[in-house]
Amino acid sequence: MKKSQRLKVIIDLHARQERDALEALGISQQKLQEQQAQLENLQSYRLDYLGKFAVRQQAGINISQLMEFRAFADKLDQAIESQQQTVSNHEREVQRARKRWEDAHQRTKSLQKVSDLALVEEMKVEQKREQAEQDDRAARSGRKDGTGSA
Repeated sequence: MKKSQRLKVIIDLHARQERDALEALGISQQKLQEQQAQLENLQSYRLDYLGKFAVRQQAGINISQLMEFRAFADKLDQAIESQQQTVSNHEREVQRARKRWEDAHQRTKSLQKVSDLALVEEMKVEQKREQAEQDDRAARSGRKDGTGSA
């Protein structure tokens, strides 16, 4: 088996790993977008809740309603903080997935260059061999015709 053929098997394996890494990157990016949307929803809900509470507060509320508001607002704040941490974790995962894909892509490209060089070298060797065969045939043909030099 020629070197270029052996390299092709390795390149195909690395190309498959690169595709898998790219797919994993896509999945990570999708999850990040979902988590960011969830964070935006929580933040929007909190703003709406605070706005509605401000209107109700102007109309007058009792202490128990104020305590319930504060307790719920604290829970919303905790949920937002937790979601921000989740988003940060997913952002780091996207960066790791992107790095894995870039590394795999670079390996595949490098191996492809090595394979291309091996193929060029194999073609040169083959051309030299064919040229030598043609020269040999021409020399034998010339001797058979009696036109060979003495």
